[in-house]
Amino acid sequence: MKFGLKTLLTATTLLLSPLVAQAGAIDQLHRFLDSTRTLKAEFAQIVIAKNGRKPQQSSGIVSISRPGKLRWEILKPYPQLIIGDGEKIWIYDQELQQVTVRKAGQAISGSPAALLAGNNDLEKNFDLKEAGNADGMAWVEATPKSNESGFERVRLGFVGADLKAMALDDSFGQTTQVSFSKIERNPVLPALHFKFTPPAGVDVVGE
Repeated sequence: MKFGLKTLLTATTLLLSPLVAQAGAIDQLHRFLDSTRTLKAEFAQIVIAKNGRKPQQSSGIVSISRPGKLRWEILKPYPQLIIGDGEKIWIYDQELQQVTVRKAGQAISGSPAALLAGNNDLEKNFDLKEAGNADGMAWVEATPKSNESGFERVRLGFVGADLKAMALDDSFGQTTQVSFSKIERNPVLPALHFKFTPPAGVDVVGE
């Protein structure tokens, strides 16, 4: 079962933050943005369809270099790769031998990816509110101000210094749940990690 490009892009979205005693989840999100320049983590993702179809599951590794650079690599069950170099978003589907290219501004601005890899000006694109505590996490909810974002809301769950989970409701009634583990904050990431050259023989769409 394949995963939609919108799901992959939106899941390219959100992580950790340092915690101050009694600080709310919104404060945690802002402190993360202020203190985190790079990030690497493993993720597990479940996509639940509105019609109750069997959930789609995937797992892989996400890397971020703020602002604007990201690498979202699905390893299982089907290899897929999203790379944002600050100017373009490259989506490589190995099984289809196809690369889709989008301008970074179109792909990230107003999307969940902007919460993680974008700049610190969150309130320009999102309405933020505290979403309480559940499952041992403090949650913040972000609602896009643009009607063209493709999703209704995204929630981020914090545990201590780390953002451990994300839940995204898209415009098609789909829910994407992402959990993060083995989180590294501010690791040294090579520049080539966020560069992509289409392999020979693949179809390139949208460039």
